[in-house]
Amino acid sequence: MSQKPEGLSAYIAVTAAYWAFMLTDGALRMLVLLHFHTLGFSPVQLAYLFILYEVAGMVTNLSAGWIAARFGLTATLYAGLSLQVVALLALAQLDPNWSIPASVAFVMCVQGASGVAKDLAKMSSKSAVKLLAPSGDGGLFRWVAILTGSKNAVKGIGFLMGAALLAAFGFVASIWAMAIVLGVILIAVALFMPSGLPKGRKGAKFSEVFSKSHNVNWLSAARVTLFGARDVWFVVGIPIYFYAVLSDGSEAGNRAAFFIIGVFMAAWIILYGMVQAATPRILRAASRPEVEIIGAARTCAWALFIVPAALTVAVALSPAPHLWLTITLVIGLLAFGGIFAVNSSLHSYLILAFTKSERVTMDVGFYYMANALGRLIGTLLSGLTFQIGGLTMVLGTAAVMVALSAITTAKLRPA
Repeated sequence: MSQKPEGLSAYIAVTAAYWAFMLTDGALRMLVLLHFHTLGFSPVQLAYLFILYEVAGMVTNLSAGWIAARFGLTATLYAGLSLQVVALLALAQLDPNWSIPASVAFVMCVQGASGVAKDLAKMSSKSAVKLLAPSGDGGLFRWVAILTGSKNAVKGIGFLMGAALLAAFGFVASIWAMAIVLGVILIAVALFMPSGLPKGRKGAKFSEVFSKSHNVNWLSAARVTLFGARDVWFVVGIPIYFYAVLSDGSEAGNRAAFFIIGVFMAAWIILYGMVQAATPRILRAASRPEVEIIGAARTCAWALFIVPAALTVAVALSPAPHLWLTITLVIGLLAFGGIFAVNSSLHSYLILAFTKSERVTMDVGFYYMANALGRLIGTLLSGLTFQIGGLTMVLGTAAVMVALSAITTAKLRPA
């Protein structure tokens, strides 16, 4: 590769740190969702637990782009890992005797801190790829696909780990274990991080975070509805549907349901990550011009729309859970994951292709602010639509949001 060895070493170190973070992030989401569902939280209350997480992500991505430009990418990466350790330690202090409103407020605040941590680490890692990837022969697409795809596979393992830890050791012990392991990894990364990442520039202005690029703005808009479509079913609707199907309400039934749900969510995320990592090969991106990559993003969005639209019809035909419906949902959601992964990988490449090296943290921060806004909208709608109209409304809403993403992607043009 044409990239300097220290650049490759820095990329490997950044990727390892991001893996460690996403492992705990996936586990924490599954722990919180399943633990508080068993405590009697409604779908809307469960969605509330993640709202501040997404709001914090929006604010963080805007400011993190400027912070990284001002103080350097390693500073924001270490800050993200450190804050996640603090959030885990705080969550372990939750008192089961607190009222539901007090518990919701406390967990919302802790999840907000975790959201800040996640997006500091994410923005740092994704920006580093633009600066460290080799030029030519599809190097940028390949490196960003590897980072993004492997991250999601690790997060999928985190979903499984969270469900397994909850079933085996309980909520508090699981949280403590994750905090300790992540703390050790943070120390190791800080000690062995090689050179290769920029240190920041004193003249960076906060106003620079708002992009003037046509493509960056439209791609960010497409990202809002794409990730909103995923989270509208992913956060509350599907896990609670599977819990209702799998658990008989006993402690043993709950443990079995936790494990099976964790396995499915993990398999979904791992499949998603594997397809993301393979997208440059699937699309033969190294030999294709940018205009064709943009066209592929639009085509994939319309292909993705078909899946939730068809699942909406299937659920409407069977209001009560049946074996055939559950099998159809599993197959449909795995198909959704594969197509969504290609679409997401295309977006992750295009944002780095559209931006310039001197403002990469600004544009990536703005883009992931839009990503967090989409997750926030999806999270809110996930609890709300499930409570109002059940799984039919959840999946119908996802279909509408994917269609909006496809329409918005049509606004992109070659740089």
